[in-house]
Formats: sequence, C-alpha cells, structure tokens
Amino acid sequence: MPHTRPPDSGGRAAGLLILAVVLVVMVDTTTGPELHISSFMGIAPLVAALRCSYRWTLVVAAVYVACLTYVDILTVPDWAPASRVVGVFGTVLVAVFALVLCRTRLEREALHARTSLVADAVQQAVLRELPLRAGSVEAYGFYISAQEGARVGGDIFEAVETPHGLRLMIGDVQGKGMPAIGAGLEVLASFREAAHHQDSLESVAERMEQALTRYNTRSVEQGTDERFVTALLMEVRGPSKGWVLSCGHIPYYLVRHGVVSERSDGEGGLPLGLGTLSRERRRSVRVHPRPDDWLVLCTDGVTEARGADGEFYPLRERLAAWTHLPPPDVARALRADLEDFTGGDLKDDATALIVRRSPAAADPAAAGRAERAGGQETAGGQETAGGPGATGGPAARASGGRPPAPPPTVRRIS
Repeated sequence: MPHTRPPDSGGRAAGLLILAVVLVVMVDTTTGPELHISSFMGIAPLVAALRCSYRWTLVVAAVYVACLTYVDILTVPDWAPASRVVGVFGTVLVAVFALVLCRTRLEREALHARTSLVADAVQQAVLRELPLRAGSVEAYGFYISAQEGARVGGDIFEAVETPHGLRLMIGDVQGKGMPAIGAGLEVLASFREAAHHQDSLESVAERMEQALTRYNTRSVEQGTDERFVTALLMEVRGPSKGWVLSCGHIPYYLVRHGVVSERSDGEGGLPLGLGTLSRERRRSVRVHPRPDDWLVLCTDGVTEARGADGEFYPLRERLAAWTHLPPPDVARALRADLEDFTGGDLKDDATALIVRRSPAAADPAAAGRAERAGGQETAGGQETAGGPGATGGPAARASGGRPPAPPPTVRRIS
C-alpha cells in the first residue's frame, strides 16, 4: 500500500486562529462601542472546523466564545440586556455549528480513507505494482492512468514464471481510464491462467481472445460498448530461445550494446477481440536473446503523446541518450521527461516497462552456481522455482516431449 503521512492535527493553525481572535478582541476593547470589529471573528472557528482536529476546533471555539462574550457584556455599555443575550447566543451558535461541521468532516474523511484502502487493495490485485519480478527477470517502469486518482485503467501488464518458461505480456485496451478496466481485467486474468497451462503463445492468445469475446457479449447485453485489446506476448525458454507474438500492438525497443533498435517481431496478428475478422491464425516468431540485452515495452500512450507543438514524443531518441543508465533510472527519467514533454497533460493511459535480467542472472558464473544449487536442492527433495521439469513449451515439442535444458537464465528477448 502507498505510504501515507499521519494526518496533521492542525495545532499550528489553531494557534494562529486563537492569536488572531485575542488580538482583534484587544483592539476592539480600545476602540469604543462604535466599532465592533470582533463580530467578524466568527470565521475563526469555521476555519478551524475545516483545518483542525476536533479537539483543536473545540479549543478555538471556546476561546472565541469567551472573548466575544467578554466584549458583548463588558465593552458595549449602551446595549440593552436583550441585545447582549442575542449577541452571546449568536456567538455560541457559531461555535456549535463549527463543532458539528468539524465532526462531519472528520467522519467523511474517515469514510474516504477506508474506501481508499479497499480501492487500493482491489487495484493492486488487478495490476501488480512495479517493479515486477518473475524468476530472474526484473521489469521497471511506470503506469499513468488518464483518469486522475486511478491506479488502473486501460493498460495492463504481467510477467510470470511458468512451466513453459518466462512469459511476459503488455496490453492496451481500446479506450482509457476507468471504463476500460473491465475488458483489461478479463484479458489479464485470462493471461495469468493460460500462461501456466498453454504450451504456446498462440494458445495463450487464443484463450485471451475467448475471454474478451465473452466480456464483449455481456457488454452488448448490458448496453455498453464492445472493446478490443492490443497485446504483445513474449516467452523465453533456455539461454538463447525466445518467442514473440503481437496482437496488433506497437513495436518494442531492444537495447543491445548501447544501441536502440525498434523491433516489430511477431507483427501481423489482429488485436484481441477482432480475431474473428480473419481466418489466419496468429503466429509467434522465434528470436534469439543475449545475456546483456534489455527491452523497452510501452503502450501508445507513450509513443503518441504530443508536446505543445503537436509533435509526437521521440521515444527512440530519448532512450538512445539514456543507454548508460541502469533500467530503474531509465524508468524514472522516461516518466519525468514524458510529463515535461506533454506539460503533464497526457490524453491516454501511458505504460512503459524496462525489462532485463537481474544482475545475478546476467553473470554466467553466478547463473551456473545457481543451477548447481538448484540441482542439489532437487536431489534433497526440495522443489526449485521455475519448474525445471516442465515439458509443454515449444522447446519440448521440438525435442519430442523431452524436458528442456536446465531452468532458463536469460529473461529478455531480442
């Protein structure tokens, strides 16, 4: 959950208000009955009700009542008794109203805090917080919703370690903000399930397509809009084997030896939700990762962000200037630069993931030690993370169903 500071009790504000009331009353006692300026200090307990705790509001209200009662009774000799009673009653009425206002505000703030706590928990369950870690892969980045205050919206992403290798997905739902959450949740949940049980990216995409089709059918019955989702799926199995499948998603970027290149591997497939428009099946493309590669995956909220002059955000050029930085710093620099470029006025949900292997996994010697340790644990009856005995993926099909090589140590695709 996000860290929140303890609420300010408003002691400083209350002190300033009390000082103001006392000073005004002192001035009022020296100016004579013709100028009764302390009557305007009824604003003090009302301000305290909006800024301070109930205890401090009570203190301000008490000081206000005491001071105004003193002025009304002792400094206005020409007032009739009835006028004095009305003045004191009005003062007390303002104080009571301030206390009721403060109590109502605090109750609403408590309700909002509880609601926000639940909403944060739900949103975290929908979309994991960055950085993502799955096996030896690390994915840094950011997600910015087009709807203020929302932590989820039309962009989705996930990385999971499965019996079929590392599988990574980034997607962009048609639309933005809160209205796109339903379709995004259906596709994301389907990926999380299918990634563990389907032996190819094509099968995973088909399951995601089916889930979105069911969602669209329900949407039509309820009178809401159908939606499609672009998605980029990746799989890494073994030290130099990878597959990429694009469902109408924008290209990704490969950073290799300080050089940034745009990659469109696996393009050609229709977005999820539109698969019935073509009889051609989506097909993944084989790629060959290298140990020191890292990737930049994003949604069109980044690449189609516009500056004040109407120009699109130059993502490739910006990345080329940051290749010397580690991925966490690249993610921070990219977000800050994107918000500066657009003046903080993003028109669409924006997501960027900078994906790499963890430093330990990038070291072949460390990887070898990890594999040997994993073998010793298995011999001792311990289960190793990542499912080294899985046989369902493309590598297993190519080898006649035999288990693949030891657990993959490469976690990015080139």
